[in-house]
Amino acid sequence: MNPIRKLKDEIRAEYSAKRAAMDKEEKTRRDEAITKAALSLVSFRYAEFVLLYAATDNEIDISAIAKEALARGKKIAYPRCDKETHTMQYHIISSLDELSPEAYGILEPPADAPVYDPETDLGSAICFVPGLVYDKEGYRLGYGKGFYDRYLSAFSGSTIGVVYSDYILPTVPRGRFDVSVSILLTEKGVRMPGTRR
Repeated sequence: MNPIRKLKDEIRAEYSAKRAAMDKEEKTRRDEAITKAALSLVSFRYAEFVLLYAATDNEIDISAIAKEALARGKKIAYPRCDKETHTMQYHIISSLDELSPEAYGILEPPADAPVYDPETDLGSAICFVPGLVYDKEGYRLGYGKGFYDRYLSAFSGSTIGVVYSDYILPTVPRGRFDVSVSILLTEKGVRMPGTRR
């Protein structure tokens, strides 16, 4: 196995176990603090399109951000994954009730929901990006499928890495296609990555 992949797998195993072992009340408290920090972002206040993710049980739950975005008249979108090509597209929905389990058991929008197209949907957009861990430069370690790196390489809006403060490492192993985020959002507030690629 290539050494970068081996190191990534070791970090994934360690932090997946750590996240699975987290006390539920502590997780709820941290997730609520992250939501509060998100709603105070200037980029959120002015965004017309808010691209989100549907959290699995161990991921940081940001569904309250979606509800607040809808309440403020913003458009929200969630990704649909294509397992064959490891690509994804965001689809605009008007209610979280439209989400249902699809690829990998993750909640996704219906295939016939309108597609968010950054070429034609020209309003300002922000994208909340899940990650198992991030590093201080804004690079993430996800689950190894590459969906987000492929999508973000062509996304020009603000990208917000969602992560617990103690899951930010000095550095994570990265490949040439890995993309860094604009800011890191934690339960302790916002952190700006040290450098951008």
